[in-house]
Amino acid sequence: MVKSRDQGLLVMSTPFTFVHRREIVDLAAEQRIAAVYEFHLFVEQGGLMSYGVNIPEMSRRGAIYVDKILRGAKPGDLPIEQPTKFEFAINLKTAKALGLTIPPSLLQRADQVIE
Repeated sequence: MVKSRDQGLLVMSTPFTFVHRREIVDLAAEQRIAAVYEFHLFVEQGGLMSYGVNIPEMSRRGAIYVDKILRGAKPGDLPIEQPTKFEFAINLKTAKALGLTIPPSLLQRADQVIE
């Protein structure tokens, strides 16, 4: 990425990227690459921004499904659900280090702003 002068990176969450999130965040900062992540945990550790599903909400929805199945519902009869709650987080300290100005309109939309 450095050789090709890439300026941005979208990091999808896989078991590998989740386990190595500290190294990924640090490397992006070291190389001055603006990175967007899927989970706010990356932003809390210094990533620029994230947009993804709300993990606690997904866990609650999963527990409701488990409860229905334990009460006798057939898994095949349960409807498939899509996530409905998403989180948007911005790390202003990282933005400043990268020389980026985040527009106020974007900051207003964020669920979490780290200063």
